[in-house]
Amino acid sequence: MPLALLALAIGAFGIGTTEFVILGLLPEVAGTFDVSITTAGLLVSGYAIGVLVGAPLMTVLGTRVSRKRMLILLMALFVVGNLLTALAPVFGVVMAGRVVASFTHGAFFGIGSVVAADLVAPEKKAAALSTMFTGLTLANVVGVPLGTMIGQSADWRLTFLLVALLGVLGAVGIARLVPEQPKPEGVELRHELAVFRNVQVLLAMGMTVLGFGGVFAALTYVKPMMTDVAGFSEGSVTWLLVVVGVGMFVGNTVGGKLADRWTMPLLYVALASLAGVLALFTVTSHDKVASVVTLFLIGALGFATVPPLQKRVMDHAAGAPTLASAVNIGAFNLGNAVAAWFGGLVIDAGHGYDSANWVGTALALGALGLAVLSAALERRAKRASLIVTAQIPGIPTGVRTPRSGQSGQGAPVEWAHTHEPAARP
Repeated sequence: MPLALLALAIGAFGIGTTEFVILGLLPEVAGTFDVSITTAGLLVSGYAIGVLVGAPLMTVLGTRVSRKRMLILLMALFVVGNLLTALAPVFGVVMAGRVVASFTHGAFFGIGSVVAADLVAPEKKAAALSTMFTGLTLANVVGVPLGTMIGQSADWRLTFLLVALLGVLGAVGIARLVPEQPKPEGVELRHELAVFRNVQVLLAMGMTVLGFGGVFAALTYVKPMMTDVAGFSEGSVTWLLVVVGVGMFVGNTVGGKLADRWTMPLLYVALASLAGVLALFTVTSHDKVASVVTLFLIGALGFATVPPLQKRVMDHAAGAPTLASAVNIGAFNLGNAVAAWFGGLVIDAGHGYDSANWVGTALALGALGLAVLSAALERRAKRASLIVTAQIPGIPTGVRTPRSGQSGQGAPVEWAHTHEPAARP
């Protein structure tokens, strides 16, 4: 793999650390500003919503400069956001800092995904994406537990100061290792927006929202769930987050290796298994050993879906992948926000911290339903294209023709094959 992917992974490590480290520090932040844990949990939702809004906004602005320069600018804004969080005098400023930092998230991973895919051959696209997202998963193995330990033993503000330093290191790494890429030529907003009329793009994003929502219904409140329900000490939270992070790393790695060949089968297995594991977590969360195993599986199954979902969006948005890729990153975080909000509702209703797992189960099952629908529509479209082509006289077997109603002059066309079996999704 190209060394430039390492630079992208460094940036992803910093972003992943600031996104997830708050999960283990909610009680400390709540205590500083005298707010409830569920109110502090809005920092998770606020970050997620900021990603959703910032992803398309920053990506569109990024079309005015080279992708490398935009990645560096995004890391600079990331540093500013984390400094605001660390130095905040009131809770509202903490929220503002989180939102500022979150604005860089979607655009970084969206633009970075396009850069990563361009660095390798098409058949290695998912593997390249997995390499970049390895930084995100390693953040959960190293950055988040270390940041949690520092925040709990010293001061949560120090954690975010160190995260800001990670942003500086990320910017330097990108400047030195990522090759200069020209400003995208011929990119028009209307072309980027047109991909959102593609049903498959929308379904893939729906799977992203619901699938990752299932993961974070459980993980948003993992600290109180493990201390109040499973009976762990507060000092154990750090290594529990390491377990989650290791699961994420394993899932992302395996997903990257399998997604290039078995995109949809991988999604079926991962989403169905995730729903089952989340349902079991309502029971296993009452036992220390079982809860540790469950946390690993949630991390692994959740992140096994990242490479195939990102690849599927980029494949179906071919020709204008940048905005779609960034918005799909926002969709991951919309799932986080939805899960944190619904999870907070059921907890505040008095059903206990482990009740949030039922929310996660429902969301994961919804994602599985969208995956089944997506594959069914894709098969129907392929059958229809074969029928249309077969009805055109004079076309020998093996000749490709544009689909009916599309011009071949200057516009991208989709081709129908008259003799090949439908490709594996």
